[in-house]
Amino acid sequence: MVMRITSPKDEKVVWAMSLHKSQRVTQRTIAELAGVSQATVSLVLNGKTDAGTRIPESTRQRVLDVIAETTYVADPAARSLAGVGNNLVGVFTYEHAFPNESSDFYTPLLTGVESAAEQIGVDLLMFTSAPVIDGRRRVFHEKNRLRLADGCLLLGREMDADELERLVDSDYPFVAIGRRDAADGRIPYVGVDYVTATATLARMALDVGHTDFLYLHLPFAAESTRDRKNGLTRALDVAGVTATTLSSDGSDLEGLWAQIRAAAPTVLFVEDPAHAQSIYDLAAADGISMPGDLSMVVLGERTRPTDNAADYTRLSAPRQELGVVAMRLLDQIMNGTRGAEQLPHQRLLECEIIRGTTLGAPRAGSLT
Repeated sequence: MVMRITSPKDEKVVWAMSLHKSQRVTQRTIAELAGVSQATVSLVLNGKTDAGTRIPESTRQRVLDVIAETTYVADPAARSLAGVGNNLVGVFTYEHAFPNESSDFYTPLLTGVESAAEQIGVDLLMFTSAPVIDGRRRVFHEKNRLRLADGCLLLGREMDADELERLVDSDYPFVAIGRRDAADGRIPYVGVDYVTATATLARMALDVGHTDFLYLHLPFAAESTRDRKNGLTRALDVAGVTATTLSSDGSDLEGLWAQIRAAAPTVLFVEDPAHAQSIYDLAAADGISMPGDLSMVVLGERTRPTDNAADYTRLSAPRQELGVVAMRLLDQIMNGTRGAEQLPHQRLLECEIIRGTTLGAPRAGSLT
């Protein structure tokens, strides 16, 4: 169906079509409705309307009015090949973002990304075509279409250092979420200062008299895992204290609880919040109270409520802020500051320390 409308900025009559969803609006259609050549439409779409192209402002606006009325969407691949941005920002996750445990971290982070993208005025495109193999996607997989987006946010506990270096060398705009060591410090990232927060929690435990520490960490070489361990080690080294360490992927927490009991610490530091909850439940079933018999400090927190969850002494990462700042940094890398304050290309955000109720004074021999 064809309908007749009047442009508010141009008193001339502009013709536009109301098309069935199955019909495609082309540049040729736009040209016919605006009364201009297809070449003129292409120039307007590609932003090439400077003085050298001699397109009158009234003509440009007439083309834009028709585009708005027909909801024409330029082919992003064609615009990318022409060197023109699509106002699309990609989100690439090295692992699945929405299994139950991962979504506990990613959901607030992606909420922040979405909020900032809305303010900036870009659309988000999640890249999921590259399959997860051995727990990880690859950026340079043959099915990946990263170039459809003007830039990309990278999410994941562990990222491939070689891929990050290739991205840097290719000058493709991206921001990694989480601190990254690769590519000689050239990777733009927004991460969390786990070192300072963990050291603060360790000093809190030392201050109430703990000297028998056990640290349960994930079996990863990720920067976030190493940063937590470094923060704990630094604080304990100053006090001349050494922590017993155990590693677990969570597959045998009952056996792990037996090891913890045998080690007989007075305070347990746990990297993964889900593991902390399981150990808390195992301890309760074994007649061990917290913090009466054993103190526990958790180096993260769950955002979704769970049954029987304690008010853990813990750190709280600013996950939503992480998404907002990363999105704004990527926008600056792609488009410049546009008068805003220049954000650092590498930034760590502070954690909040939640005192909770699971850290108390030690009681020696409680686990033996």
